[in-house]
Amino acid sequence: MTSPITVQDALIYVMVTMSAVDRTMTDAELAQIGNITRTLPIFHDFPEERLLRVSRDCGAILSEQDGLDTVMLIAHDALPPGLYDTAYSLAVEVAAADLHVEQEELRLLQILRDRLGLDKLTCAAIERGAMARFRTH
Repeated sequence: MTSPITVQDALIYVMVTMSAVDRTMTDAELAQIGNITRTLPIFHDFPEERLLRVSRDCGAILSEQDGLDTVMLIAHDALPPGLYDTAYSLAVEVAAADLHVEQEELRLLQILRDRLGLDKLTCAAIERGAMARFRTH
């Protein structure tokens, strides 16, 4: 197992995993991850230059056998329960960034919801909010 990670690293792991789950990390998704880490209060003291290293660390774990399960376990263990909905919200933001959500992304959201023990109403509200923010017409 890897060494413990920070809460911020765990949130980045969730976002990177969402971006990579369909095997295509789009420019829009990567830009969204960068934007999130630059603007959200949870990342206020996160050094921007660490983003690439943390993303690569996550990618290395994902490339291993059972990598998805490992990343989900690491993220779960690093996050306090009060940030579970935040992690889900950030995953939704990345999934919606390219204005098209793939089946693999929907499946990862379901896995994340189950692993974090989030209720369906909370998740539906997060998803509805993202739909409103990313609507183009």
